Amino acid sequence: MRRTTRSCLLVLIGSIGFWTAVGDCAASAENLVAASRLSTHVLNTTTGQPASGVLVVLQRQAGQNWEELKRAETDGRGRVSDLHLPEKALQVGTYRFVFETGKYFESQGTSTFFPRVEIIFAIEKTDEHYHVPLLISPYGYSTYRGS
Repeated sequence: MRRTTRSCLLVLIGSIGFWTAVGDCAASAENLVAASRLSTHVLNTTTGQPASGVLVVLQRQAGQNWEELKRAETDGRGRVSDLHLPEKALQVGTYRFVFETGKYFESQGTSTFFPRVEIIFAIEKTDEHYHVPLLISPYGYSTYRGS
């Protein structure tokens, strides 16, 4: 076995568990992050601030049911820093994020028309990064496939 020493810089993108390599070590970085190609964040468009403390549940469709893969809260920047799924690589299929927005707005002293937001999306290529942000206000929400 040949050992080589080379410079490698791994950069954490958005504190979501998605790592990318800078320099000549992309293959090593790819092995490190094979299972971490999904991210989300939540922004409160009423205040213009990240929504911290929002419970986010990631699920994968399994027939007529949903299998829970991960559960975490958004941090002070509205991001989930531990969405990495080391035990399960991202597979082709239908997924759902469930955002508990009612509890978040209650903690802000605000009522909301949407106590829970569910976003269903399809993963078609496992070698791409999927970013699914959520923009919320007490009486509306918006989402899109980000980059």
